[in-house]
Amino acid sequence: MARKSGGRPPQAIRNRAAKTAAAMASPSAVAQAQPKKRVSIAQFAREVRAEARRITWTTRRETWITSVMVGIMVVLAAVFFMVVDWAISNAVTWILKLASPG
Repeated sequence: MARKSGGRPPQAIRNRAAKTAAAMASPSAVAQAQPKKRVSIAQFAREVRAEARRITWTTRRETWITSVMVGIMVVLAAVFFMVVDWAISNAVTWILKLASPG
């Protein structure tokens, strides 16, 4: 996110910078000052369900189109490598024929 030139950084950025500076000065003090909050199993389950509702699932059509595109790319890659392999094989065979006593 761009900010206006010449202006001061937003308060959230200043707070984060101050917190980072304090953590770098004394990491153990920050770890002791902020104990982890305990969450019940029920609260955890509610939070998981809330996060799961935010997931954007692909539609059947989008999944089908993506699968077809992957299949096409696999076939194209296979054909490409088959042609490259054939060309290298023929080149090596031709070089070996030139090098062998005739």
